[in-house]
Amino acid sequence: MSEPGLSPRSEVADAEVELVRRSQAGEWEAFEQLVRRYQSRVFSIIHRLLRGREDVEDVAQQAFAKAYFSLRRFDFRSAFGTWLYRIVVNECYDWLRKRRVRRLVYEADLSDDQLQHLERIVEEEHTEPSPSRRAEASDLVGRLLARLSPQDRLLLILKEVEGFSVEEIGEITGLNPNTVKVRMFRARERLLKAFERMRTGKGRREHGM
Repeated sequence: MSEPGLSPRSEVADAEVELVRRSQAGEWEAFEQLVRRYQSRVFSIIHRLLRGREDVEDVAQQAFAKAYFSLRRFDFRSAFGTWLYRIVVNECYDWLRKRRVRRLVYEADLSDDQLQHLERIVEEEHTEPSPSRRAEASDLVGRLLARLSPQDRLLLILKEVEGFSVEEIGEITGLNPNTVKVRMFRARERLLKAFERMRTGKGRREHGM
């Protein structure tokens, strides 16, 4: 039973602190429980940031390994998840730097049919989309995100996809919350400009320009 005055969220936080402390003491089973708690979101962040490249699992394993060997230095000044996501983000950037990948893009631009789908989705956004329409939107937005720099894409993914607050994103990335807001605003602008360039290019192709 819950102790009087303790909310379920507080109990979860206390249980996590206990797992971290046991992991710091060298209890591998406790760390495995932490991995199971966070692996889904960790894989999601890496997959979206690296755009589904084959090294996603390797990067995740490296991030968890680094977390395990750095755990004794974790001082609880931030939430464990925030600390872990910071490691994950740094591992992704290391992967990009080692391969000199400045901008992750798809091999081909969006097709005319895909652009038309996206335009219809934008026009009909006031209605409840069907599952197939949501899947189409997700795929097309992913292709647009791939046109942004990894840094811009990360901010939008953490906020719009993973649901982190501006303050949490600041802790994960090491940026001031106001800086996060400014960069996120600019990233959204770049995303819209990328979409407009696609539409403009599509229009020119249709008119034989």
